[in-house]
Amino acid sequence: MGKRLLPVILDGYKPLREIVFESMREAILSGILEPGERLMEIQLAEEMGVSRTPVREAIRKLELENFVVMIPRKGAYVAGVSLKDVADVFEIRSALEGLAAGLAAERITEDELEQMEQALFFRVSEVEMDLEQIVKSDTDFHALVYRASRNERLIQILENLREQIQRFRATSLAVPGRNKLAIEEHRMIVEALRSHNSEEAQSLAISHIVTAENVMFETLSLKNEPDKVDQ
Repeated sequence: MGKRLLPVILDGYKPLREIVFESMREAILSGILEPGERLMEIQLAEEMGVSRTPVREAIRKLELENFVVMIPRKGAYVAGVSLKDVADVFEIRSALEGLAAGLAAERITEDELEQMEQALFFRVSEVEMDLEQIVKSDTDFHALVYRASRNERLIQILENLREQIQRFRATSLAVPGRNKLAIEEHRMIVEALRSHNSEEAQSLAISHIVTAENVMFETLSLKNEPDKVDQ
């Protein structure tokens, strides 16, 4: 493993097994636990400061949610990502985020535009942000666009896609140079929103997602198998 998992923080309102599950899922989504990586119960338990039981339960739950695959006589591994997975998710995402940006251009408030500008300024000024912070900043920006659409059903659908999007977002933003380009793409989207140009905002949002998809394809294609990666 690369970066180690942090010890879990107990929450009086949540069972330990749920806290461990959420911690491991977040580690997979952020890329700390990488596709194809074997999940060793003892090592994970030591890193999180818990017994093996909640780790074992978390792995089983992660398997049910397709974050983990169990290989007979070998153990548990972080599930890989297929090129078809990427294509399917980004196809949906480009359509929905384009719609959200187009609606946001018509309905966004000055306060929301200011929040977006501040988010971009913070992301540019914090040159030493680690991947987790970059992913959070990127996620927050997109959430602002969703909210500005004022379409609750659309927001809910995008939120339901969040976990699948997050996994790809971490992979894409880890590519050298991608964060800087993404910031510029976000800046162009904000300009279109500020001018209330719905068509331009939608076009730029779709272009932004397509570029991220291309980065994902290039990254995954560098790995061994053309159809399935790290499984």
